[in-house]
Amino acid sequence: MGSTQEEVEVSYDVSNEFFRLWLDERMNYTCGIFDGTDNLEEAQVKKLEWISNAAKVTPEKRVLDIGCGWGANIEYMVTTRGVKDATGITLSRAQAEEIGARKLPGVEAHVISYADFQPEQKFDAVTSICMMEHISTPEQARKGEHISLYRDYFKKVWEWTNPGAHFGLQTILRNRVPRNRTDLRDIGWVTYKIFPGGLSLRLEDVIMAVNPHWEVMEIRTRREDYGKTTGEWLRRLRLNEAAIREKWGDEVFTDYERYLDTCVRGFDKHYQSLAQYSLRRID
Repeated sequence: MGSTQEEVEVSYDVSNEFFRLWLDERMNYTCGIFDGTDNLEEAQVKKLEWISNAAKVTPEKRVLDIGCGWGANIEYMVTTRGVKDATGITLSRAQAEEIGARKLPGVEAHVISYADFQPEQKFDAVTSICMMEHISTPEQARKGEHISLYRDYFKKVWEWTNPGAHFGLQTILRNRVPRNRTDLRDIGWVTYKIFPGGLSLRLEDVIMAVNPHWEVMEIRTRREDYGKTTGEWLRRLRLNEAAIREKWGDEVFTDYERYLDTCVRGFDKHYQSLAQYSLRRID
């Protein structure tokens, strides 16, 4: 079902040190919000603030972060929002190790698929930033299985939460199909080389799948913000070209330069976008 652990680790376990060279200082590997700033670090904090507000995160709530990455979102909720009990789940062992190294009080990180996750206690708030892309493979979507997989995911999250819970969600969107042969080839290459087993969603996929468990309270799209984010990642990657080639090899640098350049074009030409959602549990 969706991306396997091996596929996820192709995407995220190149090296924590490698990603630290070109992501922001908190290691957010998702879109920032550039309202009133051109600084990536500030933009990522604005994104984390939006997600916490969407999930109604407050200090007394028990929070789950699905697809927790290297812990940027959990760290923000603990250090800035005062959360005392937070759980993160990921399929990446390298990401879980990074969260452990941050030594955040009241935080647990589990290397487990959402499909196998069975919490002992329910949660009061949930966040998930660009994890749904790993729920359905391109092959499953071609068979028409993706909506049922997304619907099952939303059902599971409902089962893990208490009445009154809110869910701050973010997903990459696929919009129009490229008519340019180079762009079409590069986007296909990214899908299978950098994110094997993954698939960006369409906005209508989420709308069809949330019912009957979650009510959509707000949606905000961020296509231009993600274009700026990936552009800054590409700039920082190129600044570290010599170090990357020396430590991880020419292929890693070449692949990631091609991937990020493809992303910049994809957001500019409306092939891709991003959506943020505030969902409320239907009790």
